[in-house]
Amino acid sequence: MREKTPLQPLASVNPHEPLERIERWRLIGPGLVVAATGVGAADMVATLTAGSRYGYTLLWAVVAGTIMKIVLVEGAGRYSLASGRTIFEGWRSLGRWTSWYFGPYILIWGFVYGATAMSSSALPLAALFPFLPLWAWAIIMGLLGFGIVWAGRYAVIEKITAAMVGLMFLVMVGLAIITLPDIPRMLTGLIPVIPQGGVVYTLALAGGVGGTITLAAYGYWLREKGWHQPRWMRVMQLDNTVAYAVTGIFVLAMLVVGAEVLYSAGYAISAGDKGLLDLDTVLRERFGDVIGTTFLVGFWAASFSSVVGVWSGVSLMFADYWGNVRHKPSGHPDTVNGGKYFKFYLLWLTFPPMLLLMLDKPVFLILLYGVLGALFMPFLAVTLLGLLNTSRTPRKWRNGMFTNAVLVVCAVLFVILGIYQTYDTIAGLFA
Repeated sequence: MREKTPLQPLASVNPHEPLERIERWRLIGPGLVVAATGVGAADMVATLTAGSRYGYTLLWAVVAGTIMKIVLVEGAGRYSLASGRTIFEGWRSLGRWTSWYFGPYILIWGFVYGATAMSSSALPLAALFPFLPLWAWAIIMGLLGFGIVWAGRYAVIEKITAAMVGLMFLVMVGLAIITLPDIPRMLTGLIPVIPQGGVVYTLALAGGVGGTITLAAYGYWLREKGWHQPRWMRVMQLDNTVAYAVTGIFVLAMLVVGAEVLYSAGYAISAGDKGLLDLDTVLRERFGDVIGTTFLVGFWAASFSSVVGVWSGVSLMFADYWGNVRHKPSGHPDTVNGGKYFKFYLLWLTFPPMLLLMLDKPVFLILLYGVLGALFMPFLAVTLLGLLNTSRTPRKWRNGMFTNAVLVVCAVLFVILGIYQTYDTIAGLFA
């Protein structure tokens, strides 16, 4: 039996206080971090492209995607709080196959994502400040994220992420407002319809509302926050719901911009995150340089929040994974924030991926990351079904019918999307 190290609550929220009495700002926590970390350049491009091709037709897919992510993240958080175990401890209880899958996956994913995140956050800076090349800005962003996470604690990361979320939210929602959206036409998009030739875009939009492997990091951020017992369950659920509601509004704003700015003008954007620079050009032509610059700032905030969040959350996941492999007790100094396993993965995310930056192919990296990310989502949905419907979770906190139905839909959706993205990437490489 592994020993459990008690954690002291760090939050100022009393979990026994009725939620309607708690000031909402005090609930800014792990949900906001995981949601912000998951929304990056790839999600923004997918949403803009859907809006530019189909207008508001796929608005319902944004809503569906938000609901799916709320259920997935809530499931990961509920398991951690109800069982007192980390998500990887839960996966390991399902069989050794989870370790065989997760170990190679997290190393490959980290190598690709490190370069992808640095490239994405560098693109707007290279456009704003062209005196340095893209690869130089990318290295600077990687080093900055590395320094923040290496030196700081979770509370620092949460505050930085909250600032980034606030900035990107205000910029994107502000852009959506100034485009003067057609509200009646927007509401028609709530009717589930898949346009001709739009199956892939529908799947990508529903699946792209914030997050891949970072969804599973939620339980680790809960522990860092000090929310580590079932008494925090209702606070966690509200935290998660509010965070993904904010994310859903953000993605909706991107869809509005795509529909009103690009669709109405018949303008198509490039594949990959460089498509966001195309939008910058269109915004400058239509609204002036101030709006274009403001958009690039929001683009940077969305991308850099992913750097900080992933450098923190996935490093915590790896530290727990490797600690389990090495049979370390839970809470061992090597496996926690700032421990040597955490620092190893932090170094892995930052420095080896800089070799990929020399390829100067951020679009290719975005695509490869998309494939690896899509492979993780069905794994998470299927394992949550196994964890939250058996004796691994106390009966009081097991799944209901609605949650199980959503998890099954998630698994099927992401299997299809993963197969398509794998095929599309391979076909693109040989084209």
